[in-house]
Amino acid sequence: MSELSPLFDESFLHKIDRLSLVVRRRRAGQIKGERRSTKRGSSVEFADYRVYSKGDDLRRVDWNIYARLERPFVKLFEEEEDLTVHLLLDASRSMDWPGGGEGAAGPTNKWLYARRTAAALGYIALSSGDRVTVGLLKGGEGGAAGPTLPQTDRFGPARGKGQSLRLLQFLSERDAAGRTDLDRALHEYAFAAHRPGLAFVITDLFSPSGYQDGLSTLLARGYEVMLLHVLAPEEAEPRLAGDLKLVDVESGREQEVSIDAGMRTLYRRRLAAWQDETNRWCGQRGVSYVPVVTNTPFDALILFHLRRRGLVR
Repeated sequence: MSELSPLFDESFLHKIDRLSLVVRRRRAGQIKGERRSTKRGSSVEFADYRVYSKGDDLRRVDWNIYARLERPFVKLFEEEEDLTVHLLLDASRSMDWPGGGEGAAGPTNKWLYARRTAAALGYIALSSGDRVTVGLLKGGEGGAAGPTLPQTDRFGPARGKGQSLRLLQFLSERDAAGRTDLDRALHEYAFAAHRPGLAFVITDLFSPSGYQDGLSTLLARGYEVMLLHVLAPEEAEPRLAGDLKLVDVESGREQEVSIDAGMRTLYRRRLAAWQDETNRWCGQRGVSYVPVVTNTPFDALILFHLRRRGLVR
């Protein structure tokens, strides 16, 4: 795998091989997997008792309880289920920052960081027997009038550790381009996918349309959502100074600004307020919000930060 995927090497896969994703809501899966379902089935995991009814399998009667209470009770067992994991990546041009020339994105590049994160989460899910779908949320090139209709470049659904190489190859070969209406793309994905599940949305949130309606649609359709907010170090702590002309990489719009120490302080305050508001909005709706700057070591994000937040174990 290390030769075919530039996302990470095989030694990292060994570190995450025994991890699993944490789902807070029990679901009824279609086939047996490695998670507890809401359905009562025939696995060996005991769930509860109920009073015997005519037609119940006599092999499930607990005769020890019958001897004590002189009433027949049958054992109920929890059936195992498979979870569907949706990895939704914002594939707009703003995610491909900072660049190091064509095809030479540096280690803090947001698009590389997002794909590494999705690859790790997908590998963990496949290794746990979960079903994995990857959706790259993107629009066309667009222009001043805005992006074209949302498109979704998809991988899966796939299940089984044997699909890991295909997942890594898929993510390795994808680029970030164009403009994405994040709200609309999430809304359309929520209605197009057949099986809601655990959804990881990985984005810089640089979408003029916002994100709240899209995430609300996912929640309304039964998804459990984690929002990973990815920023580059230059966006979290800009080092610009002087009179500058800034150009939006997606729309091409220009803005002349003068940046001094006071402006940088104001920028940091507004960034913190934006993240606080996003965290508050997500917390009120049960969405896990994880802001991350891409100079955070990637293995620390997966092995420490997401585990500490109870998203991976």
